[in-house]
Amino acid sequence: MTSSSRKIGVMAAATAGVMLLATYMLFFYLPPIRDESGEVLSGSFRIFFFHMPIAIISYLAFGILFVASILYLREKSLKWDIYARSAAEVGTLFAFLVLVTGSIWAKDAWGWYWIWDIRLTTSLVLFLVYLAYAMLRKSLDESEKRARLSAVFGILGFMSVPLSFFSIRLWRSAHPLMFGGNTGGSGGGLEGTALQLTLIVNFIAYFLLFLTLFSVKVQNERIEEELDARKYAEFEA
Repeated sequence: MTSSSRKIGVMAAATAGVMLLATYMLFFYLPPIRDESGEVLSGSFRIFFFHMPIAIISYLAFGILFVASILYLREKSLKWDIYARSAAEVGTLFAFLVLVTGSIWAKDAWGWYWIWDIRLTTSLVLFLVYLAYAMLRKSLDESEKRARLSAVFGILGFMSVPLSFFSIRLWRSAHPLMFGGNTGGSGGGLEGTALQLTLIVNFIAYFLLFLTLFSVKVQNERIEEELDARKYAEFEA
């Protein structure tokens, strides 16, 4: 087993342990959650404790894609293209999970799986932008051209990230805002040590999950590049 594989194994084990702890806290440690009037909120609100972390981590993944794309255009190094495509694939998965968990939450809160709210709409746009990134990569055969055009798309597409994040802070939205205030609306918040601690543990759990998936994807991409290089060398010989 290589050093990289051992590190991924340790990371996967740590991820599983923290995920189990996060799940336990969500269902057995977390007290009943009350709104501002003191009424106990529906159990569906607990979905927030993994809905928000995966949303933030999807932004992180696309931030890595953004930086890696810039570095690829500057240095023309294959490693940055590998980091970019790996972050994009994992980030798109997380963005999809944001839409799924958000729709489940919306069904209980609003009675509909989907409404054209500004946050939901910008989250859908974010997902579609990076889905288009993946389709662009699949449509191009020449590796250098694919990496270059994908880097340009990854840089331009990153504009959808701040648009999604700041949407409910700039425009009125039915989507709850848990931290800070928004223009023309009221702020929100999580009070109580148990709620905050549960959210932190869930953040750590899904961050570790992202790191594990990202590391596995990077390793697989490197192996695939090595195999392609060998095939090309054999063909040239």
